[in-house]
Amino acid sequence: MANKHLGSHESLDREENFKASSDRGFALVFGGFFTLVTVYGLVVGGTWWPWFGGAAMVFFVLAFTVPSILAPLNKAWTKLGLLMFAVISPVVLGLLFYLCIAPIGLLMRACGKDPLRLKRDAKMASYWIAREPPGPSGDSLKNQF
Repeated sequence: MANKHLGSHESLDREENFKASSDRGFALVFGGFFTLVTVYGLVVGGTWWPWFGGAAMVFFVLAFTVPSILAPLNKAWTKLGLLMFAVISPVVLGLLFYLCIAPIGLLMRACGKDPLRLKRDAKMASYWIAREPPGPSGDSLKNQF
């Protein structure tokens, strides 16, 4: 199959090896998140904070004792992130283009603006734009790196 995602410039057929975070780091991040949710629940006065507090404690204990037990969760979390990337990134970029960039371009074109000077002008001898004041001499660009 040449490209199962018709119209996509990106080939998602290949298998790429992504390095997931360490199991301990995964547990610490989730433990920290559940701790923040627990504190928020205490401040607001919610009734669900003990569940999140318990989850935070479980993640912290597992992070420092046997983080390898969280490997399947870490792997699933990484795969979910890759799936979200494959779906959300093109959608967000498409929305950004069609809702921001294209209307601005159409508005500029309707107002007669041509910032890239794409209109052909047969009367012009050259499309070169002279720089005033002139830039640095060509000798200053010899050893750039």
